[in-house]
Amino acid sequence: MRTFVALELPDAFVDQAAGVARCLSENIQGRFMKRDTYHLTLAFIGEADERDVAAAADAIDAACAGCGRIPVRSSGLGKFGRAHDATLWLGIAHDPALMGLAERVRENLAARGVPFDGKAFKPHLTLARRARIPKGPLPDLAFPEPADAIAVTLFKSTLSHDGATYKPLHRVELEGV
Repeated sequence: MRTFVALELPDAFVDQAAGVARCLSENIQGRFMKRDTYHLTLAFIGEADERDVAAAADAIDAACAGCGRIPVRSSGLGKFGRAHDATLWLGIAHDPALMGLAERVRENLAARGVPFDGKAFKPHLTLARRARIPKGPLPDLAFPEPADAIAVTLFKSTLSHDGATYKPLHRVELEGV
């Protein structure tokens, strides 16, 4: 099964990010993601067997032990790829708590022998795929208000022609501060 570890974003933050996406979709062609798919990937595992899933759950438990809520703050728009075929994303600021959590998740996965994509962590929320970004200015956008994320989840991802669907396999609530 295809899996990843993600920081779940607060509903208000997700709602506001969806508003940004709606506004952008008026000027940008592409496949905009559904609101219920918004998350911040901490580690993409990919294909995992039952042993990997159990080890990943243990890794998440260890990485999140004693961890407080994680502040999330948008840092503008960005893209992966070319302007005529891009992944358009909302950047998330490099808060020390967020960066530390991602590092701990990855270290704990590695310590348990769970393979994952080792690309550098770049905190972002994917808004659209196959986007054609026009030259010139974009509309004024009301970026999401800062918020605190309260859970880390191991998700199973199922791909279809309608896009991906995510099923939580293991969830850890972060402690309040």
